[in-house]
Amino acid sequence: MGAWQPLPGDLPLEVRHFVEQLRQLKDRTGLSLVALGARTAYSKSSWQRYLNATQPPPRQAVAALCRVAGVEKEEAERFEVRWELAVRAWPKPAAVPGRPEGTAPGKPEGAAPAEGEEYEDDPTLPWWDAPPKKSGPPSRRLLVVAVALAVTLVLAAVVGAVALG
Repeated sequence: MGAWQPLPGDLPLEVRHFVEQLRQLKDRTGLSLVALGARTAYSKSSWQRYLNATQPPPRQAVAALCRVAGVEKEEAERFEVRWELAVRAWPKPAAVPGRPEGTAPGKPEGAAPAEGEEYEDDPTLPWWDAPPKKSGPPSRRLLVVAVALAVTLVLAAVVGAVALG
């Protein structure tokens, strides 16, 4: 811990301060990036990007780190303010030709987030443990994935049986 690579020299002051504070908070947990990824809904590589200032973290990632680190409510609110300031100042990536700046690939500008895209309930829980946003039957997407997995498993069993005679 504490062996962080130097931050880029051209980072805005708000971003630099925020990332340094985020690194200190991560170090305070005593967790490796792999362990931090296991305790939050964000992977090791995502945490590497956030803590090396190559990509701004989502608000939920900051909330997850605060929760894992046992941060009090007042300090967590200060992290949220630092996050807002940093995100506003974060250097924008170069625009991709043919796509308006600030839009995601395949998504029209100003489009509303898709269902399940925002993760507000408990960012320290993986998506499969998150409580449903509304009561009702399980999502159709989960059912489609389960059926696809079952068909794949049956197909693999048939192919294996034929191949082995």
